[in-house]
Parts: sequence; C-alpha cells; structure tokens
Amino acid sequence: MRSPHSILLIGAALLWAASHVHAATPQAKLAYQQARDAAGAAYKSARAQCNTVTGNPRDLCIAEAEATRVRTEEEARATYEDTVDAYTRARMRIADANYDRDKTRCAALTGNDKDVCKEQAKATLIAAQADAKADQKTIEARNQARQDKLAAAYKVALEKCDAFAGAAKDQCVSAAKTEFAR
Repeated sequence: MRSPHSILLIGAALLWAASHVHAATPQAKLAYQQARDAAGAAYKSARAQCNTVTGNPRDLCIAEAEATRVRTEEEARATYEDTVDAYTRARMRIADANYDRDKTRCAALTGNDKDVCKEQAKATLIAAQADAKADQKTIEARNQARQDKLAAAYKVALEKCDAFAGAAKDQCVSAAKTEFAR
C-alpha cells in the first residue's frame, strides 16, 4: 500500500510532466511551422528589396534580412522545444547571425574606425555567447562569462586607443587598464 505522500508526489510529477509536453501538441507544431514560413516569406521579401541597392549597403541589407530570419526561426524553434538547451542554442545562433551583420557593417569603414568596429562586433558576439552559456551553467560559468565579456570590452578600449599617438595614446591605454583593472 502506498502512502498518501507518495501518491501526492506521483501526482505532482505527472502534472509537471503533462505541463511540459505542450511542445508536442499539434497546435504548438502548427505555430512553429507558421513562424518558420512567415520568417521565410519575410526574408524573401526583404532580400528582394536588397536588389535595389549596390555595394556595401546591399551586403548590409542582405545580412540584416538574414539576421532577422535567423532570429525569428530560432525563437520559434526554442519556444516549440521549450528546453534550456533549445533557448541556449537559439541565442548562440542569433548571436552568430548578428555578428555576421555587424562585420558587414564594419566593411564600409576604414582605418581605426573599421578596427574598432570589428572589435566591438567581436565583443558583442562574445558577450551574447557568454550570456547564453551562463544561463544553463553554474556560478563558476557565470563568473567566466563575466570575465570573457570584460576581456572583450578591454580589447575594444585598447583598439580605440590606437587612434591616438604618443602621450595621448599612453594616457588612453592607462585609462583602459585602470577601468578594466589590468
């Protein structure tokens, strides 16, 4: 004979399991498919509009359309799967798509502005990836994510200092070291 506590525990476990199976419902699958179809249609439309421009603006237009498509599809997939791993995977893919867009934006620049832009894009990618990984990990992983983001921001600060020379550059580097405790 089972105790009342074990019956309650089994009941609670069954209710929990039932509430987390919603992703397999036909409505959830239909919503996921509709979101993917809508993302594909929006991408095709945006991509067609990109053909009206040339050069880097065209490349940037395409990269923005792709980043938007990836975001919509990945958010729909994560919602459908409804797991921590799915949300983490979605955030990582969205970060990669945004990084590709940001690199394309940087291609229009020259000199130190281009270098700073690239470092900022990389720092943004590292921060997004670190945040995504930290969501499902331990306190140590969160601390490592914080350190990764600070290191990336420090690199951006140093890259900005390259625009200066002599004492001004030395002062800029010193200020960056102070700000990031290096």
